[in-house]
Amino acid sequence: MADPRIIDIELDERTILWRSADIEQERRIAIFDLIEDNQFAPQRAHPDGYAGPYKVRLSVEEGRLALAIRRADDTPLETLVLGLARFRRPIRDYFAICDSYYQAIRQSTPQQIETVDMARRAIHNEAAELLRERLDGKVAIDFDTARRLFTLICVLHIKA
Repeated sequence: MADPRIIDIELDERTILWRSADIEQERRIAIFDLIEDNQFAPQRAHPDGYAGPYKVRLSVEEGRLALAIRRADDTPLETLVLGLARFRRPIRDYFAICDSYYQAIRQSTPQQIETVDMARRAIHNEAAELLRERLDGKVAIDFDTARRLFTLICVLHIKA
């Protein structure tokens, strides 16, 4: 029976040089929320009809995002590789607005925090749609799954 969802997600810790407590919290929340509720259906048919659940490992190598997809028993299924050039600006913009958001939380009025948060969500939503476009024909994912995956892609791009 098909179960098109992620049951485990792993980040390649070798590519993460440093992360603040705020970023670590974002990572934990994104992983928790992703595992709790996601839609993830690779579009390539497998000879035995396997259709989930999946374990996914995200890594960045030579400017490309690799999504290593495995069966629940850890048997490899496929690795999708996406160029990250189109994500550079959204990642940079997202980092900048997140910095503003964390500063606002510490020293701004509720109205100012809400304004920054709205801008942060808008950038995040645009990047999620871009990720869905880039995965089109490879993996079917819903919007919330794309948002959480984009958060994790950003975590892989943190530089000290």
